[in-house]
Amino acid sequence: MLTDADLPALWADLGVPGAIDIHTHFLPEPVMRSVWEYFDQAGANYGIRWPIEYRWDDRARLEHLRAMGVKRFTALVYAHKPGMAAWLSEWALDFAAGVPDCLPTATLFPEPGVTDYVGRALERGALVFKVHLQVSDFDPRDPLLDPVWGMLADARAVVVIHCGSAPLPGRFTGPGPIGAVARRFPDLRLVIAHLGAGEFEDFLDMTQERPHTWLDTTMALTDFMQDLRPFPAGRLPQLRGLSEQGRVLFGSDFPNIPYPFAHQVQALLDHGLDMAQTVWHAPHQLFAAV
Repeated sequence: MLTDADLPALWADLGVPGAIDIHTHFLPEPVMRSVWEYFDQAGANYGIRWPIEYRWDDRARLEHLRAMGVKRFTALVYAHKPGMAAWLSEWALDFAAGVPDCLPTATLFPEPGVTDYVGRALERGALVFKVHLQVSDFDPRDPLLDPVWGMLADARAVVVIHCGSAPLPGRFTGPGPIGAVARRFPDLRLVIAHLGAGEFEDFLDMTQERPHTWLDTTMALTDFMQDLRPFPAGRLPQLRGLSEQGRVLFGSDFPNIPYPFAHQVQALLDHGLDMAQTVWHAPHQLFAAV
């Protein structure tokens, strides 16, 4: 069984310089504390225990990512109400400015002024925008977002979006709302988080059929997620094929995971994904093209 300390040797064996993790979280300290408090109540919220494996400060977490050979990562932020997205985006971009291996990250919310602060984020070099439809509880088809999706498509920015209905469904999760956006903005670069857990089949098919769509592996196929939302075994050949095509990107949800980081890597190995593509070549090509 892999440990975190084994990962640099694994990357070398795969013939890649390291890993790119498209789904990691760095947040303002009070916000991160609130997130951890929420997961501490996972028994009430989800009916399961969710002990945070890496409940460390930013410095320790950065050191650990680098020690594991993670060469690039994100500082995914998201707003759960109006008035948050602009300052969270500024915080995340400031964080990335001081952490060169962090991809510049921002977020959005359907509210007056959203085009202004998204435009400022793009001017500051934002490459990744995080959207969480279950937590943020907004409809991606909101007319306020029409110009924003167009801006992001034109900028070739990458939108990492939690739109599946796991671990809990939301009013706007599932393939319907984001599918409508994807059809209206065919050049919008969408990364479906968690392999689309909750609706694996729908999001596998969307990725297969729609250019500019990827899946991220975050928590998927781990023992924890298999107990919560098992991946359909009959779709593994499709997932493996997508990974070979560079349409599956490595994501971990570090630090908010209830198991060691290496367990995610082990789960992908055990299920036969093309690891060199998933952890390095596909994300490297995606961001090189931005």
